[in-house]
Amino acid sequence: MGTATEVVRYRKEKNGRIIEVVIWRISEPVPGCTHTFKYRLFYGMANGTCLVRYDNERGKGDHRHFGDEEEAYDFTSLRTLLDDFEADTERM
Repeated sequence: MGTATEVVRYRKEKNGRIIEVVIWRISEPVPGCTHTFKYRLFYGMANGTCLVRYDNERGKGDHRHFGDEEEAYDFTSLRTLLDDFEADTERM
């Protein structure tokens, strides 16, 4: 079993909307990824409705959900990931 170290975790709620960011450094890449981070970045309604989500689940690799659409995401760095997520939340 590999090791995991939490890099960042925060949750903000404002006006019925939630931003939650969870990022771990892991010892081996998730299948479908080439980097050693496991992440979930969520922006949505307090009732759980997802507006924007970035994550990298087994087999799917890096991808994002924007409204009802899902597409591959080209992970280059944590800074770029956070910047892209923030830009998408602002567009919503």
